Amino acid sequence: MALTSSTRTVRTRPLLGALRPRRATPASGAGGRLGSARRDTDRPDADRLDRRDLPGRSSIVEAALYDADGRRVASFTRLAEVFRELRSRPGGMAWIGLERPDETELAQLAREFDLHPLAVEDAIVAHQRPKIERYGETLFVVLHAARYVDATEEVEFSELHVFVGPDFVVTVRHGACPDLAAVRTHLEAHPGMLARGPESVLYAIVDRVVDDYAPVVAGLDADIDEIESEVFGGDAAVSRRIYELSREVVEFQRAVRPLQRVCGSLAKGAERYGVTEEMQAYLRDVADHLTEVADRVESFRAALRDILTVNATLVAQRQNEEMTHLTEVSIRQGEEVKKISGWAAILFAPTLVGTIYGMNFDIMPETHWSWGYPAALVAMLGVSVALFAVFRWKRWI
Repeated sequence: MALTSSTRTVRTRPLLGALRPRRATPASGAGGRLGSARRDTDRPDADRLDRRDLPGRSSIVEAALYDADGRRVASFTRLAEVFRELRSRPGGMAWIGLERPDETELAQLAREFDLHPLAVEDAIVAHQRPKIERYGETLFVVLHAARYVDATEEVEFSELHVFVGPDFVVTVRHGACPDLAAVRTHLEAHPGMLARGPESVLYAIVDRVVDDYAPVVAGLDADIDEIESEVFGGDAAVSRRIYELSREVVEFQRAVRPLQRVCGSLAKGAERYGVTEEMQAYLRDVADHLTEVADRVESFRAALRDILTVNATLVAQRQNEEMTHLTEVSIRQGEEVKKISGWAAILFAPTLVGTIYGMNFDIMPETHWSWGYPAALVAMLGVSVALFAVFRWKRWI
């Protein structure tokens, strides 16, 4: 079978997937809307910049050619070299790893491997949901990888696009994970897997993405345990951490759930496209692990909802306790004010009498009265006793 974009002979090998094409595949896979696409530059890194500085390296992380027995026969630093060598080796398979390629590089791949322009545009733009699409003989798979960063206790997400054809695999990475070098090393150590063709590479990549979810699940589980302790410990900043962790869990769920549908599509297409029973067993194993991760993530969401409810209840309870305390303090202050006011009134009465008779007026009849002084004292004492009795009866003092 010969591709329309080149004269090389490719081996006819069944590909994973049972997908109905989203749109009719045009005769030419290049061109189209490449000029209007934008690149995802959310995370430029030093390694990528260094590779850009090397002539001919561009965004190629690693490119290699494998023979029909799964052994690496050549490595390359330029796409043109890969294409030329692949044409000269019928039955071989090329595996090209790219990191944030530009439109020109993907256009070269599209012309050589007859890639659909919609898939090429998705690979340039990134920010796609996990999915799998079939365009003719080529599968286009989008995966969301994740890793847990212990230093910041956060989850980092990366996007990975995989083109799988009869004799090629192209991986386009937008982020630091997964570690595709480790995947390549593992497969090269087991040539029998690579000998099964591009579908074995796709399986290994999906398996690595799912395996990388395990540390994320463990990290989120530990974070939830810490949050529970902080909630019952009365940490005031725990609400913000619950919110941030909830967002990470939701983002993680957005990566896991669509991947389940991807694995389901691969499993449904296994029989139709002649995938071996051994490969189907591998896919079932990956799907089982993914289901376990999805269940854990769902339990995390439920746990965070419960924690948020409990935290709101505890915050309201603490606020009620504070209001009760303030009310009690206000009541005690009111009682003290009553006592002070009562004694002030009692002391004011004799002060008032003494002040009146302390005025230096000549005409004050009581000043020349022989009983004036005793009468003034009796008036002071009487008024004070009367006020004390009244305040005592009112329980002010």
